[in-house]
Amino acid sequence: MNKAGFRKGIQDGIPIGAGYFAVSFTFGMMAVSGGLTPWQAVLISLTNLTSAGQFAGLGIIVACGSMWEMVLTQLVINLRYCLMSFSLSQKLEKNVSTGHRLAVAFGVTDEIFGVSASQEGRISPWYNYGVMSMAIPGWTLGTLVGAVLGNVLPGFLVSALNVAIYGMFLAVIIPPAKKNRAVFGVVIGAMALSTVFAEVPVLNKVSSGFVIIITTVVVAGLAAHFCPISEEGEGA
Repeated sequence: MNKAGFRKGIQDGIPIGAGYFAVSFTFGMMAVSGGLTPWQAVLISLTNLTSAGQFAGLGIIVACGSMWEMVLTQLVINLRYCLMSFSLSQKLEKNVSTGHRLAVAFGVTDEIFGVSASQEGRISPWYNYGVMSMAIPGWTLGTLVGAVLGNVLPGFLVSALNVAIYGMFLAVIIPPAKKNRAVFGVVIGAMALSTVFAEVPVLNKVSSGFVIIITTVVVAGLAAHFCPISEEGEGA
């Protein structure tokens, strides 16, 4: 056990856990309002640890979508974690066992990958365990508190708090959209295509799961074609 790495991971994981608590609080309330029990919501958060995937999956569950919708939606939304894991596997110390690699991969999220990748040199898996020891309880406990209070708080307050998740997503997309025209185009394109599916007859019959899949693949594919990222060493 690398105690120094584990302690450093705990230190870096505290703000992540606090942020996860706030976001998963909303997920817990939305899960209960959608018909899930508090313990079902907690089990989802404990075994998944993926905000966008969980919210999208919750929408499919509430809409009684098919298993194929769920599988394809989660594959598209969470595919980035596969790429992050590939990158992080090169960051780990040499001779790290497969068991440790699998355990680290379970806890790969955008934020955990960010703090891990920013460390100088190679890292011990115990650093990731330290971060995960703060992030996973924060995400799970936030879901539990939100699910329990969702049955206690007045309906108007629960509805108001449900808007918080949209505020979080806006906070994620607005800063990069202001700096990068390609990102701005992706945001506008996704909004426009989602509106088409919501308003156009026949298309508004398409389930929410397939709307997410189609929108993601079409908009991301167009962005990759028209605004490719330059390879390292090439001109902008």
